[in-house]
Amino acid sequence: MFSEADGVPGLIADRYGDTVVCQLTTAGAEAWREVLADALFALPGVACVYERSDADVREREGLAPRVGLLRGSPPATDLVAHESGHRFAVDVAGGHKTGFYLDQRDGRAAVAAVAAGRRVLNVFSYTGAFSVIAAACGASSLLSIDSSGPALAVAARNASLNDVDVGELMEADAFTALRGLRDRAQQYDLILLDPPKLANTERQLDKATRAYKDLNLLAVKLLAPGGVLLTWSCSGAMSMDLFQKVVAGAALDAKRDVRIIGRLHQPGDHPVPLAFPEAEYLKGLVLQAD
Repeated sequence: MFSEADGVPGLIADRYGDTVVCQLTTAGAEAWREVLADALFALPGVACVYERSDADVREREGLAPRVGLLRGSPPATDLVAHESGHRFAVDVAGGHKTGFYLDQRDGRAAVAAVAAGRRVLNVFSYTGAFSVIAAACGASSLLSIDSSGPALAVAARNASLNDVDVGELMEADAFTALRGLRDRAQQYDLILLDPPKLANTERQLDKATRAYKDLNLLAVKLLAPGGVLLTWSCSGAMSMDLFQKVVAGAALDAKRDVRIIGRLHQPGDHPVPLAFPEAEYLKGLVLQAD
């Protein structure tokens, strides 16, 4: 369930088999918390409803974080999601958002289409889904960077679940790591740049724009000739038009000729109401350098 797009503003619910993980992000949804929990638990085959209402947006609604079991039995600790022949561990209680980025499955398919034979750099790799897919599709080498050691530990588990070698897992700040790779004149044939939300509101957009430009500038400089960059923004306050302009500015500063060869969006089960364009939060570009 995708909030306003599904007629229940402030409620996000993802389902993994018999487990539903939900977030209540508004005061309105919070007021109906017990009713919504009952409705989710009443869905056929659901044995657990777990709440992950710990997003920062709740603070602006005057709400404290809530995390824990809402209905049924505790979630399995070995929960695994299956997608396109791959397996991914889902941490319902401790992972980001609802445990796994279900909304990036089109992005994962895009990685599968271009990874074969390429030297891959996966930045903000989280639990390594992109890296697992790139390895399974024949990437020649892999470096995954994330600031979270626990997330990288799950990435190693995901590699084991899929019987692939995901190469080096680096725990580091992305900006610092990218500058270090640039200074060592490293090059990659495929770079995946999927940062967390950098702008929660329009007031934060100027600062976020500078950060997106810095990240993409560094990434473009690291692209080998003919290399491909998949770059995303998940900030609802940033439109696709603005994001494209930011990335274009980064390419200009990097003195590289870069062209758009594809665009990426959230999947169809995350629809965008015409009256609420901010719901189009996930946008991406597939770029190729000279």
